Amino acid sequence: MVSRETPPDSAAATFGARLPLMERYADLLAGPGVDHGLIGPREVPRLWDRHLTNCGVVLPRVPANASVADVGSGAGLPGLVWAIGRPDLQVTLIEPLLRRTRFLDDVVAALGLSNVQVVRARAEEVEQTFDVVTARAVAPLEKLARWCLPLVRPGGALLALKGRTAEEEVASARRVLGRLGATDVRVATYGDLEIPTTVVEVTT
Repeated sequence: MVSRETPPDSAAATFGARLPLMERYADLLAGPGVDHGLIGPREVPRLWDRHLTNCGVVLPRVPANASVADVGSGAGLPGLVWAIGRPDLQVTLIEPLLRRTRFLDDVVAALGLSNVQVVRARAEEVEQTFDVVTARAVAPLEKLARWCLPLVRPGGALLALKGRTAEEEVASARRVLGRLGATDVRVATYGDLEIPTTVVEVTT
């Protein structure tokens, strides 16, 4: 197994007392996560900055005691990071592929997370609604909005973790977002990181 990096100072600042539990999750990503093809071996040395802290810095944007859905959760990014970092949240990991849901179930059990539910389904098969819906590296915003916005409660938000094309994706998706009930769309950045985390925030 490729050794993962030591948590940087930014991780300690982001996760505080929850850092030891996040380290256990990092070990699971670097071991079984790689073995099951959920994380590439090249990602292991940069798990913290590229993945864990990258997801965690968005947590101040998530309301207290919110219900959260992570669509296309994959290895649990950002859903498991948010559930570990904020035990007040109730997090549902929505993932259609069996090998991924098995990994997610194993992580939830290994870490003793009582605030996480794993649902094997496509987003369009889920009837429940949530205060916050999130996704990371799943699909372009126009397609993602069609999957995710029906799951957002009125007054809630879609927080889509995006890259450098966020502004372009928003421009392309504005008409679809309006049809789906979006009342406000903005691009925000979070974290004092080398590459801050870019989030498209769509409120309904």
